[in-house]
Parts: sequence; C-alpha cells; structure tokens
Amino acid sequence: MVINAENILLVMSILLFVSIIAGRVSHKFGTPILLLFLVVGMAFGTDGFGIEFNSPKIVQFIGMVALSIILFSGGMDTKFTEIKPIIAPGIVLATAGVLLTALITGAFIYFLCGWIGINLGFTESLLLASVMASTDSASVFSILRQKNIGLKHNLRPILELESGSNDPMAYILTILLIQATTTEGMGIGAIIGTFLLQMFLGGLFGFLLGKAAVHILNNLNTGNKSLNSILLLAMVFFVFSFTDLVGGNGYLAVYIAGLIAGNSKLPNKYTLTAFFDGFTWLFQIVMVLSLGLLVNPHEMLDIAILGLAIGVFMIFISRPIAVFTTLIPFRKITSKMKLYISWVGLRGAVPIIFATYPMVAGVENSDLIFNTVFFITIISLLVQGTTVNSVAKWLQLAVQEKNIGFGINLPDNIKAQLAEFEVDSQFLKQGETLKEIQLPKGKLVIMIRRNEEYIVPKGDTRLMAGDILLLISEKPQVTEQIDEDILSKAFAPFKKPMRKNRHKHPHKADRKQEQEADNKPAKTKKQQ
Repeated sequence: MVINAENILLVMSILLFVSIIAGRVSHKFGTPILLLFLVVGMAFGTDGFGIEFNSPKIVQFIGMVALSIILFSGGMDTKFTEIKPIIAPGIVLATAGVLLTALITGAFIYFLCGWIGINLGFTESLLLASVMASTDSASVFSILRQKNIGLKHNLRPILELESGSNDPMAYILTILLIQATTTEGMGIGAIIGTFLLQMFLGGLFGFLLGKAAVHILNNLNTGNKSLNSILLLAMVFFVFSFTDLVGGNGYLAVYIAGLIAGNSKLPNKYTLTAFFDGFTWLFQIVMVLSLGLLVNPHEMLDIAILGLAIGVFMIFISRPIAVFTTLIPFRKITSKMKLYISWVGLRGAVPIIFATYPMVAGVENSDLIFNTVFFITIISLLVQGTTVNSVAKWLQLAVQEKNIGFGINLPDNIKAQLAEFEVDSQFLKQGETLKEIQLPKGKLVIMIRRNEEYIVPKGDTRLMAGDILLLISEKPQVTEQIDEDILSKAFAPFKKPMRKNRHKHPHKADRKQEQEADNKPAKTKKQQ
C-alpha cells in the first residue's frame, strides 16, 4: 500500500490506535515506549504489512516540527528552582560532553571501518558519531515514572537538563560536518565561527522571543481560552523558523523560549501546559512511526556487526569517558552518580531524525549512516532503556516516590496555594478526626484521598494512616513551605525542643541542666 491523500487518515488512525495499545504494554512491562513505537512503524512498513513510505524529506520535516514542540514543552516543564543548583554540570554535559562523545566515537568508527573494510572517511565517521551524540530523555523518565522510582542527589534535573539542551549541540555538529563533507575548502576557523554564531543567536533570540511571547499572551485578549494555546503554538513555530532564518540554532531557541514561558506568569497556564503535553505526545508518536516506516528491517542485517560494535563502544567506553572527564570540576558529583549518568546516555528518535539530514543533502554513504544509527538506537533502548531502574537501585541512587497526585491546579490569578500531605501514625497522635487536629492558621483541608476513594472532609471525619490530605493556604506559598509548616506545628507536641548551643564548648553547669531537663518526666495531662 502506498500512502496518498486518500488513505493517509485511515493509515494514521490505525497506526495511532496500535501505538496507544503498545503504550499500555510498555507501562505494564517497563519497556521503553519509544522502542514499541518504532516496532509498530517497522511492522507496518515495506517489510511488514507493506505500507510503502520512502521520503526522508517528509520525515525530516515531521521531525523538525515535532522536535520544536517537544523541546518547547520540555522547557515549559523545567523549573528554574530545580535546575539552578545543577545548571553548570548540565550545560557542560550538553555541550562539552556531546562534543567529546562525538570525537571519541568518530575516531573509533574510522579505525573500525578501516579494519573491517568499509569505505568511510574520517569526516563521515565524525558525522555518524555526531548524529548519535545527543541523548533522549522521554523514554528514560517515562520508565522512571511508571515504576515510581525517583533519583537522589538532584540526578533527575541534571539528566533532564542535559537531555533537553544537548540536541542543539548535536544538530550543529551534524550540519557543520555535512557542509564539510559536501563543500570544499571549509576550514576549522569557519566551522568554529559558524558554531559560535549559531549558539549565540539561538540563545539570544530564544530569550528575546520567549519574553515577547509572554508579554503578548499577558496583554492580548483573544476572548477565548483555547485560542491562547493556538497563539502560543504559532509563537513556537515562529521562534524556531525566525532563529533559523537569521542563522541561529532554532532548537536551542525554542528550548530557551520554553524555559522563559514556563517560569513566567501566563493566563490559563494549566490549560496551556495540558495542551502542549497532549500535542507533544501526538507529534512524538507520529515522528517515531514515520521513522519506523522509513526503515527497511532487512537492510539492518548488512550493518549488524558495525552497529553492534559502535553501540557497545558508546555504551561502555565513549559515553562514560565523556561524562567522567567533563564532570571532573564538579566534586560533589560522586563516581556512582557519574556512572549512572553515563548509563542513561540513551539514544532515541532525535539521532534518527538527524540521520535523515545526510540523506537529504546527498552525502555519500548516507544510507549506511541512517541504518547504523537506527540499529544503534534499538540496541541502546534494549540494553539501557530496560535497565534504567535496576541500575539506579544497584548503585543505591533510587528512592521510591509516592504517587499522590490529586491532579488539581489553581489558576495563577487566584491568591492561594494547594498542597498535599500524607497522614501517618505520628500525625494521628493528635487525634483521629479533623476537629481534633490543630492545623496552622490559614490552612484548610478541602479533600481527602483514601486509596482510590475521594472524601469530602467534615469535622467528624475519621482519618487513617495513608490518607492524603489536600490543603489550601490563604497565602501564596510554595508546596514545600506549606508541608514544612504543617509538620513543624502539627508535630510540635511530640518533638523535643532543639538545643541552641551558642558556644562551641558549653559550660559544665549548662550541660548538667540540659541533662536534668532531658531526664525529667513530662507532665501528664491531668497534672497540667
């Protein structure tokens, strides 16, 4: 079957339906969802059910649109407060880490191809390595969230920042090396100059246009909440295309614009976030399905040895060397943390999209590059993607997260703050009903969740250990401040007062008084 205007809706609806079912399988067994989407695309392709699709230009366009939305949405979901403590190592990994990975892997590919008799020049070897130099965050953190596994020591923000911001570096290297392959006389100076210009313009216009988008949304009354989402989507495409038009890096620009928008006050922000979350999933599925349709699985056999060797080298050698080397200045990042960061160097849809650029540009051996990247992506998803949780537990970096989630958000213009708090046996020592529990002033319980049951609170409602309380505060405070306030005041009767030693070596009489105070039995309620 050839995809045309008459059957494209039929084909895409079937593919989307099968992909959603495959996503349920991924959720149940912990398989990377990206891998299942690729498999669905391959199963319906030329070697499967016979859908003929062979247009790298269309796939490249789909990938460009999808990556713009994915990177912008990722920027919106990233909070400055989370990435501020780890912004330096994250940026180093996203730039120097990508470059070093590409250089080490490129040298290995060049010598390996010479040894096994494949005619691949040094520049083409670097091109192949650069295409695969960026990592993928979507499948990694979907697995972590499926199993409710968190990471210690701010590892998650580091990996999210690296994955969200390292695509521009790999893209620039890919474009520059394609130019070096197809254009005579492009020297190292021109390459460095083009790189610096793209990074500078990408960052500059991402910041300026992101600020402009926030200003427009806050001051332009569309009269319809749904139109705000469409307006912001149009701005995303404008940020990418305009930055690319003036010679900057569009992918870096949309990511920075997303950071600006996500950390600014916007009208109906929750609606905007929900819209982009769904749109991101849609384009991610379409992008991966089109990649699966484009590849011919029987061609994978011709490059299986090459792809397996490069994949193993990247997983166990080049990626760890790049991570450990670039993170040397950051002494707070331990060897275990570096080892885990190395392991989560997962390849995904982005390298495959970048592998279509040599095909469109007519680079020699472009088919070899595309098939090799596709094969390595599958290896990475199978080896690394299925062991993200187990490696985190083995390195003692995993922490079990509690899936509370009422899924309720207040609009920004409401001067109140929601917080969630889990009841335990210590909390219940105050009493078993809400009227017996003294919450801090200005805090109200508006909903109780018990397993999958939701209870409207009353004064005589009995609480149980494990209940989740949804509280609202009359003052705009962050969740962490509310939780800390509740704990400190609600548990005050059960905690000993903290001692404040003003001197390094307190006087013996003072220490004796402290010991007597500790040993003195507490007064009973009757004595009081």
